Amino acid sequence: MPGSEEAAAAATAAKRDRIFLVVVDDSPERAVALRYACLRARKGGGRVALLRVIEPAGLVEWAGVGAMMQEERRQEAEKLLGGLAAEVNEITGGFPILIIREGEPRDELLALLEEDPRISILVLAMAPGSGGPGPLITALTGRYASRLTVPMTLVPGTLDEKELDRIT
Repeated sequence: MPGSEEAAAAATAAKRDRIFLVVVDDSPERAVALRYACLRARKGGGRVALLRVIEPAGLVEWAGVGAMMQEERRQEAEKLLGGLAAEVNEITGGFPILIIREGEPRDELLALLEEDPRISILVLAMAPGSGGPGPLITALTGRYASRLTVPMTLVPGTLDEKELDRIT
């Protein structure tokens, strides 16, 4: 049946094209979100994308100093993403999509989701403890929830590798 072969090929392509986006911030739970996304991509098909948002240089009296500070931030982001890319490759067998943007993390994330239709799922890990899930999750599940264009998976930040393997 040619129709069923085409449907199977389309389903395989859809799985392969599924992109799990992880926001790379400096929180300890970022590692949990990253591992979850990698395991989902490996087991269910797809790729991982890593988004690092760097702070704008702001107003600096000398333009050269501001440009130098911005270049240093970009180099730090590239170094961090390079290390995480190796981790993603080790788990998934493929290299992630690396994205560096400048601005407010919430705004840049929402803009990226609107601009890139390849992104299928946003994966974030919740901060452990009683301080709340974290500012980005709070914003995306509250005031900015209507701007989300893809499903968001919230992973408890307390999960260890064994628990992540079990649930993915």
